[in-house]
Amino acid sequence: MPTPSVNTLSIRRLTLRDLTACADLSEDRGWPREEHKWGFLLASGKGYGIDDPDGGLVGACVLTEYGPRERPDLCAVGMVLVAERHARQGVGRLLMRHVVATAGTTPLTLYATPGGRPLYEELGFEVTGRAEMVRGRLAPRGPAPKVSTRAATAGDMPRILRLDEEVFGVDRTHLITRLPAFADRLRVAEEKGRLIGYAAAWPNMDTLVVGPLLARDTETAKALVVALAEGTERPLRTDIDVRHEELLGWARECGLASVAFNSVMTYGIAGLPGDWTRRFAPLTVAAG
Repeated sequence: MPTPSVNTLSIRRLTLRDLTACADLSEDRGWPREEHKWGFLLASGKGYGIDDPDGGLVGACVLTEYGPRERPDLCAVGMVLVAERHARQGVGRLLMRHVVATAGTTPLTLYATPGGRPLYEELGFEVTGRAEMVRGRLAPRGPAPKVSTRAATAGDMPRILRLDEEVFGVDRTHLITRLPAFADRLRVAEEKGRLIGYAAAWPNMDTLVVGPLLARDTETAKALVVALAEGTERPLRTDIDVRHEELLGWARECGLASVAFNSVMTYGIAGLPGDWTRRFAPLTVAAG
């Protein structure tokens, strides 16, 4: 059945009841179903979708807001997907225009694939950075990192939230407080009782995704990644800011191969807030 005119398509809010339809949409486009990630995003962000009269979704995307609920400081756009049978007919553009209008004056950011980048540029997004996705089984080489890490506890959460806001430049409490339930592993790095980094690893299909990864320096980031990888049979996957050349080089030496590059893009802001030197990897490219 042909796609109805984009002028007649109605966009609605998605809920957790749409989880299966969202996963079906991912699978339709050749992506992993990623039900665990979809559930997290729909619970912590705002999903938007277009129903297909024949069942399922014509398209979908998620908007994750950061900062005060009434007036967010930043919104991340992710999971912009259009069913294959409705592709190249203006549906993605319609969804993105809806997102831009919904955000109003709030700046936007997203990670763009090479295929999606032209649409975002057409809508006014600008490239402000790049991330390299690496994947594989970590086989650490050389001397072990000297930074000590341990499993995070409930008592660490206030300090994790303070560090996260300091590094990312926005309040992400509603997202980060969901990490203990979402992630398989959550670790912190300390020095003389001071928190100098934290990282999580969460299951996504057959991989264990490392993110977020915040650290004082590369040595701390390495220590967190090594600790997260211990004892798992799953290959690791993470998206590292390409400016962190030392960490990327170490990851490749330890068996992780480059899989893809994504462009970090922003709208309404010249660049992301916070301190990029301590921001090594996002929680997920779908939410920043």
